[in-house]
Amino acid sequence: MKKLFALLTLAAPALASAHPGHGDSGLLNGMLHPITGPDHILAMLAVGLWAASFCGKARWAIPAAFVAMMAAGFAFGANGGEMPLLEQGIAASVLVIGLAAAWAQRIPAAAAAAVVGAFALFHGMAHGAEMHGHAAWFALGFVLSTAALHAAGFFIGTALQKNLWINRAVGTAIGAVGLSLLLA
Repeated sequence: MKKLFALLTLAAPALASAHPGHGDSGLLNGMLHPITGPDHILAMLAVGLWAASFCGKARWAIPAAFVAMMAAGFAFGANGGEMPLLEQGIAASVLVIGLAAAWAQRIPAAAAAAVVGAFALFHGMAHGAEMHGHAAWFALGFVLSTAALHAAGFFIGTALQKNLWINRAVGTAIGAVGLSLLLA
């Protein structure tokens, strides 16, 4: 486990090619974008992992807040909006949400939704700013892919609830990759 953690931490800066462009837009490219960069994959999985630690409607409200705010960020970016420190915000999302999934003890669901929503703006903005062509299909594709990654994180988090130390190790490893992305 320590060797895997060290390898991920050392390799993360080389993998941080988050937004090289999307090429032609469309549903398929939108679906592929969130799974082509480790920053996106890990942030989306961490949202689901964190949501799994809540009860009731919050389990779905937290990922839904991410998707809604990501769509708002997309619209802003696609219409020429700019956001300072965009890549740093995305890297910080991996750090903060990963560590929150591992260590945040019972904070209000509204606060968790606000945290993921704020970081979702960065992800959506990155998608929208680099968007070329037909935005609606591309947006639908990355929303579907994001929701699928949230669901995967949720199911991982649910499966790990009985093994808290594994859950914490996974969340901490995600956070460590986020830290290395910030320092890259």
